[in-house]
Amino acid sequence: MRRRVAGRRDPAGDRGRDGRDPVTLGDQLDRLTSDRGWKVDVAVGSVMGRWPAIVGPEVAQHCAPVTFEAGVLTVRADSTAWMVQLQLLEASIMGRLENEAGKGTVTELKIVGPSAPSWKKGPRRTDYGRGPRDTYG
Repeated sequence: MRRRVAGRRDPAGDRGRDGRDPVTLGDQLDRLTSDRGWKVDVAVGSVMGRWPAIVGPEVAQHCAPVTFEAGVLTVRADSTAWMVQLQLLEASIMGRLENEAGKGTVTELKIVGPSAPSWKKGPRRTDYGRGPRDTYG
């Protein structure tokens, strides 16, 4: 019968039971993100950083993730044609996001078109509001 020496691990028995055994850096980071509640934020940050690898380089040239709030990932397309194309690819993109970020992390994909020009600044701006013959907008 073998005697256990204090401070040593039993090679065949319980490993790491007392918490003093070395742990890999990846395991430590996983535990830290779980304890702090950062698991979803880290997964979404990974999606944002690796967007071209997830959707492909051609699609990534025409769209980019903008925000992530309450499970909704907002993606902005550079044209209305690409916005429609992304809406057609939504199921495929959601499947890839589920594989990359984990199930339930991204619950909805909101696809928006390019930003419209703002008339709140510049030479065509007025403090008086719309005029009587203003039919724009």
